[in-house]
Amino acid sequence: MLSLIARFWREPYAHDLVRWGTQLHDKFMLPFHVWDDLVDVVRDMNRADYEIDASWFAPHFEFRFPLYGAVSFGPIEIELRQALEPWHVLGEEGTVGGTVRYVDSSVERLQVKVRGLTDGRYVIACNGWRVPLTPTTRADELVGGVRYRAWRPAASLHPTVPIDAPLTFDLYDRWSGRAVAGCTYHVAHPGGLSHERFPVNAYEAESRRLARFLPFGHTTGPIPEPMLLTRPEFPNTLDLRWSH
Repeated sequence: MLSLIARFWREPYAHDLVRWGTQLHDKFMLPFHVWDDLVDVVRDMNRADYEIDASWFAPHFEFRFPLYGAVSFGPIEIELRQALEPWHVLGEEGTVGGTVRYVDSSVERLQVKVRGLTDGRYVIACNGWRVPLTPTTRADELVGGVRYRAWRPAASLHPTVPIDAPLTFDLYDRWSGRAVAGCTYHVAHPGGLSHERFPVNAYEAESRRLARFLPFGHTTGPIPEPMLLTRPEFPNTLDLRWSH
């Protein structure tokens, strides 16, 4: 931040600002695009003679966007990673002794990154719906987002929308008409374990997170081809709340 202030103090930014619109709540919620944008800023700072290395921010990236897990099927690799999700502040409610404003933290988002897909043959699906995947700046790589209701709190924007977890991801083969691989992600311990204390360190926190990912559990048997559920203003995100 200080280097940006020093750079703009010496050379003010005189170009027009970009109006990103709904991309801020769609494309730039995904870790890949956040990191890609950060790397672009670092390159621009290097051109202005500010020596900054993007690898300095790698620990911060892994902390903010932790890896849930990955599964492979031949040359195809599917990776799940936490994404950004803004939580809305609700209206004021009266309580005993005062007034409160709850935050709706029931909605979460994750990123699906896929490498090695055969064009026209495979489709990635989540809970029976096709995940919209867009090419990245790297060859043979695609990313997409999945937004879902993780739990049902007492106060939320849409209290009647059911919970979407666990999330079942399928690698659907159009040639055979069935899922050939996949994985499952749980928002809580899949065995129903309720932790009575906070993790003592980062290793325990990581082990709890990895325990929620299972590299199996895809849909079995012949199934119809998953359909898209995207909206024009959010082309990079599958919002499972619209599937109910």
